[in-house]
Amino acid sequence: MKKMIAMLLTLILTMTCAAYADEMIRVGIIQMADNGAFTDMREGFIDRMRELGYDESRMTFTYRNALGDMTQLVANCEAALDDGIDVAVTIATPPTQAFHNLGSGVPQFFISVSNPVGAGVITDMAHPDMNATGTSNAIPVSEMFKLAALLTPDCKVFGLIYCQSEINSVTTANQAKAYMDANGIRYVEFVVTNVSEVQMGMDVLLQEADAIFVPNDSVIQTAMAVVADSAAEYGVPVYGSSAVMVQSGAFATISIGDRQIGAITADMLHAYLTGTPIEEIPAVVVDDFTMVINLSTAEMIGVEIPQEILETAVIVE
Repeated sequence: MKKMIAMLLTLILTMTCAAYADEMIRVGIIQMADNGAFTDMREGFIDRMRELGYDESRMTFTYRNALGDMTQLVANCEAALDDGIDVAVTIATPPTQAFHNLGSGVPQFFISVSNPVGAGVITDMAHPDMNATGTSNAIPVSEMFKLAALLTPDCKVFGLIYCQSEINSVTTANQAKAYMDANGIRYVEFVVTNVSEVQMGMDVLLQEADAIFVPNDSVIQTAMAVVADSAAEYGVPVYGSSAVMVQSGAFATISIGDRQIGAITADMLHAYLTGTPIEEIPAVVVDDFTMVINLSTAEMIGVEIPQEILETAVIVE
């Protein structure tokens, strides 16, 4: 009986892949907010699919952005299904959870979900079991604080600002607090529920913190200019979790390339479309990190970068 079931599943998969070979593949891309990091992830994904041979005659993309509104995000996921998409591509944790929770049966490939198991979209990274797989953007918390100790050694109190409803940022914030507890570093934190609270959060944190750490949080990243400008007024460095945060005014980061993580998810979708079942495409933690430093911000807050760091880091101005 088991052998018969296995043969039937193989036949269904073969028929599905044959259909994909002959028909237009409709991909729905869903993201929570509009910022440079998510744009790079989306473009990295699309560009890689084109490189793999999925031109306009084989694959179309519809793109929906909730502009930070959770109600709109759910509506966007439902609208994508109404479009009759063959595959969903969700960028970051909130869209990934929102689409997964609909239980549509449409294959899902996620980009940059820090904790896919904690988010409830899979239970096993090595063997994805919920019709979803994708890439996880590990945040090198310990390396981030080592960089801070090297570049701004006089910073003794860190401020954390993040959105409590995003499991990815909560996970990273908890990792940061555990590291600081273990290394005798003081910290204060401010939790927001939406973008409008970011300025208030910074006003509170900057009364005590002499450095800011921002987890991989779509709400805070959307308001990165507010964070960076507020911190600059106090001469306080901001350590972000993505290169785009640094491009938006944060001082420095150690992070993965956003276009790269999108491209890796595209490779995973290609594997599925050419016959590999989702449960045989492991979710991948991408850990090819790059140091990124904003020289303009460094000058504003009065930090001098050692030459050996300048020679190895990616510099933005």
